[in-house]
Amino acid sequence: MLRKNPSGHYPEVSSEAYIDNTAIICGKVIIEANVFIGPYAVIRADEVDENGEMEPIIIKRDSNVQDGVVIHSKAGAQVIVGERTSIAHRSIIHGPCVVGNDVFIGFNSVLFNTNVGDGCVVRHNSVIDGCDLPDKFHVPSTMHLGPDFDLDTIPRVVPELKSFSESVIGANHYLVQGYKKLSNEF
Repeated sequence: MLRKNPSGHYPEVSSEAYIDNTAIICGKVIIEANVFIGPYAVIRADEVDENGEMEPIIIKRDSNVQDGVVIHSKAGAQVIVGERTSIAHRSIIHGPCVVGNDVFIGFNSVLFNTNVGDGCVVRHNSVIDGCDLPDKFHVPSTMHLGPDFDLDTIPRVVPELKSFSESVIGANHYLVQGYKKLSNEF
């Protein structure tokens, strides 16, 4: 469901994107081509800053936001999800937040007040709060990274994880095309 926010902003969605009928996309949201938005996802840009302004939530091309994901932003701060990025089931991305290109965010992970570099893999049930990740970092499952976390203690992305991330992107590209075809069958 696409809907206007109280400030009057309405989502901008590419005709080449697929949004499940149970998803809610509200307000100043931009969804680019070949994006998959799964069942029960909520992407909501409706809070304003102290000046009554807000930045958009942008989901860039070829990315996927899977089942039950919530993307929101505090006080109108910007959220960007880069190209070819996967946000897995039931994750929370809360702005201010920038997630780079070719990133995988695992099930139930939470990101807040962070910048995640290109090519990073954040495994399942992890929390990143106030800690920026450089390109190609691997955050193992269940880790909690805060502002004082020593990034030298976590590994870089290995080829197997990069291949896994690419396979998730490929599967979701197929779903965009398949569901768009089904939505035209009545």
